[in-house]
Amino acid sequence: MSNRGSSREVERRLLRLLHGRDSRTRLREIHGHFIRHNLHNSNQLLSHFISICGSLNKMPYANRVFEQSHNPNIYLFNSMIKGYSLCGPFHKSITTFSRMKSRGIWPDEFTFAPLLKACANLQDLTLGFGVYKEVMVLGFERFGAIRIGVVEFCVNCERMGDAMKVFDELSHRDVIVWNLMVRGFCRSGDLEMGLSLFRSMEKRTVVSWNTMISCLAHNGSDKDALRIFLEMRDQGFEPDEATVVTILPVCGRVGEVDIGKWVHSYAESSGLFRDFVSVGNALVDFYSKCGEPEKALAVFEDMPQKNVVSYNSMISGFALNGKGELGIGLFEELTDHSSVSPNDATFVGVLACCVHAGLLQRGREFFASMFIKFDIKPKLEHYGCMVDLLGRSGCVKEAYELIKTMPMKPNAALWGALLSACRTKNATELAECAVKELIHVEPWNSGNYVLLSNIYAERGNWSGVEEVRNLMKENCLDKTIGQSMVG
Repeated sequence: MSNRGSSREVERRLLRLLHGRDSRTRLREIHGHFIRHNLHNSNQLLSHFISICGSLNKMPYANRVFEQSHNPNIYLFNSMIKGYSLCGPFHKSITTFSRMKSRGIWPDEFTFAPLLKACANLQDLTLGFGVYKEVMVLGFERFGAIRIGVVEFCVNCERMGDAMKVFDELSHRDVIVWNLMVRGFCRSGDLEMGLSLFRSMEKRTVVSWNTMISCLAHNGSDKDALRIFLEMRDQGFEPDEATVVTILPVCGRVGEVDIGKWVHSYAESSGLFRDFVSVGNALVDFYSKCGEPEKALAVFEDMPQKNVVSYNSMISGFALNGKGELGIGLFEELTDHSSVSPNDATFVGVLACCVHAGLLQRGREFFASMFIKFDIKPKLEHYGCMVDLLGRSGCVKEAYELIKTMPMKPNAALWGALLSACRTKNATELAECAVKELIHVEPWNSGNYVLLSNIYAERGNWSGVEEVRNLMKENCLDKTIGQSMVG
């Protein structure tokens, strides 16, 4: 066999390896074969190699290989542009395109679709319309993939009028572009148009149904989302993991426990519960929020795999259902015996457990361990839990000092929690401080002024009452209906 024939056989073998099931773990081995057989400058092989890197989210490795190529052609540049458009950094698609043009290489129809996708991900109108202008100049606007790229760009940049114009001009509209338009109108707040387009689709996939259900749920239309889900089921479409993860919270919010339990049964029989940890997490959260912590725990214990979200959902579920000590026990199991590491949400859950169980000292210990033991900086939510815990335990001065030493600006919820504790413990001076801070944070909220006025009135400080009245007048605030100032 000639060297040329042998070289072609090696190329074919390497292409089979690249597109095989275990290419993820064999990239370096395959790259070594390129070098060993002197094929590391074969643009055909390298473009396939870089495409595989992009699909595996390994663009830094793809870039190292690309930089070593001596004479990259349009196929190699296109592979790099597409890889960056999928994995990021998205701006590198643009810089790679500029670099390609600087070498005198003309783009083709396969260059622009990923470029437009990168602009869509960047949500950069100037770049996107600049790319589209080049599309028009070169006459590539007739290609369906490029038009779909323009639609996606317009949708991501919330230019639905422009998106609709291109959509109307498409001679062939596949399900992908229909889904894009439905999602775009729903996310821009035009649910009616989104639903109308969804109803107009001649062919739908599970993704189409998921898009509509997710958009309705995201916009607070839970009952409509549930109705679409039931319609999907009745038309014989089998829900996937995305459907289950989307619809279970909807069932919880609207109180449709029976439908949620049907979803649970389906997830078990279809294998979704076994195959996707996110499905188990959604079930734990669903049962917790429906007031069935025992059922949530049974699901949690049956999960074949667990991640930190699994533990967080169960710990928070215990807190929500007044079983704080069980939540603390699970947190200790996580930190002592599990290979899963806690994150900041885990500590929100366990501190909430301490609040509901009234375990002040344990809460102090957990809060202190966040940074010392786990290198997690407390966020506003963690401080909120601690202020609530300290306030309920009667440590209002300590709660006030904690707020004052926070590295971030306290919000109204924190001052409100302190105020509630102060009023319960009759700590009028601290209550006055808390209300003044509330007025500073929410100067538009007339209820805060009423609270401060009432505190002054209860102490017989009528000049203070008058000051509050004057302050309200200065800020053009009226008293809220149903509230009154003592004076």
